[in-house]
Amino acid sequence: MKEVTVTATTATRTATRGVLYVHSAPSALCPHIEWAVGGVLGMPVSLDWTPQPAQSGSYRAELSWTGAVGSAAATASALRGWNHLRFEITEEPSPGVEGTRYSYTPDLGVYHAVTGMHGDIMIPEDRLKAAVVKAALGDTTLLVEIDKLLGKPWDDELETFRHAGDGAPVRWLHQVV
Repeated sequence: MKEVTVTATTATRTATRGVLYVHSAPSALCPHIEWAVGGVLGMPVSLDWTPQPAQSGSYRAELSWTGAVGSAAATASALRGWNHLRFEITEEPSPGVEGTRYSYTPDLGVYHAVTGMHGDIMIPEDRLKAAVVKAALGDTTLLVEIDKLLGKPWDDELETFRHAGDGAPVRWLHQVV
């Protein structure tokens, strides 16, 4: 029998899972994306790249992953700032930890949201209060600020890329709510 030493760090590590959607990437970035994601997950990653009809010369891929809590944040951090790359990554909630969603576009940068157990975006109270104050000062409208908190600008920009065209893999969700 092999003995495993449990430390405070390893005892609190929890595995979770999520999905990475690379909506568009130039072919030159594809191997670098695989390398970066593999580095975060601690294992080699090979994605099934298909042409992205929404942008000539770009490719799309999806990856269902399993890893340590925080892997979505680490992946988003590793991929942010890369020109011509658009992606989303989700991480499911795990015991004591809310889920997360990150979206990235070159024009808008990174969007981060905390998600509940059913995938709903959960907006912290202080961010809502800040949105109300901005709107009250006349800098913006409350609707614009709430749209930002919900990630609507990112959704608007990514929607075209989400529809990958005929022949794209279909992901069926089987979680009972």
